[in-house]
Amino acid sequence: MANVFCIANQKGGVGKTTTTVNLAAGLARVGQRVLVVDLDPQGNATMGSGIDKRAMPLSVYDVLLESASIAESRQRSTAGGYDVLGANRELAGAEVELVGLEHRNERLRQALALALDDYDFVLIDCPPSLSLLTLNGLCSAHGVIVPMQCEYFALEGLSDLVNTIKQVHANLNRELQVIGLLRVMFDPRITLQQQVSDQLKGHFGDKVFQAVIPRNVRLAEAPSYGQPGVVFDPASKGAQAYIEFARELVERVKALGR
Repeated sequence: MANVFCIANQKGGVGKTTTTVNLAAGLARVGQRVLVVDLDPQGNATMGSGIDKRAMPLSVYDVLLESASIAESRQRSTAGGYDVLGANRELAGAEVELVGLEHRNERLRQALALALDDYDFVLIDCPPSLSLLTLNGLCSAHGVIVPMQCEYFALEGLSDLVNTIKQVHANLNRELQVIGLLRVMFDPRITLQQQVSDQLKGHFGDKVFQAVIPRNVRLAEAPSYGQPGVVFDPASKGAQAYIEFARELVERVKALGR
């Protein structure tokens, strides 16, 4: 049975998609079966996995509207070694269409239930807002992985996200919990980042992953080649950090007894 994790942060530009595709590729490298669900209408996780979002016959949009199953809609990322349930601009219209439907928050969870035995991990890339799409992700997940920069405003956004997760846990999904915080785009030369990192560890303790993702040009370049950074330049510091993170996540999941 798969572990279903949302990669979420209500603040934009914090590396959610970069984390999703590189964690997926890292998990595939260490022998895990992985599905990436792209819930962002921009489709960046789809494109970053080497899949043309404009040429997909079926997408997560069709799954949410129950006109196709995940088995019918998923595609293989040959670059990353994992499956992708892709997204494109159609998904922006799904929000409006879902509003009047029954069980609108649970569409993704119901669809995933039929595919969980095919995977060890399902990673859901959420948009940077609390929308119906994000709620579908949170209602489907066992836990949330929060990528965050070690900056002051990131701490403000983190408290909002933690409150959202608590509300979803209380009202919609009793399984949901924070799996861990991942420090990304980290530059140890910047004093403020060190201070915020220390604050995070002081407040959240072992919820902060040991792995730290450095600011890395090769990770930023990789999407333009349709590859995760882990594949594009496996020797880069960023790629190595994501592979270490993948190993740590596998161990953490074992420790949680999942």
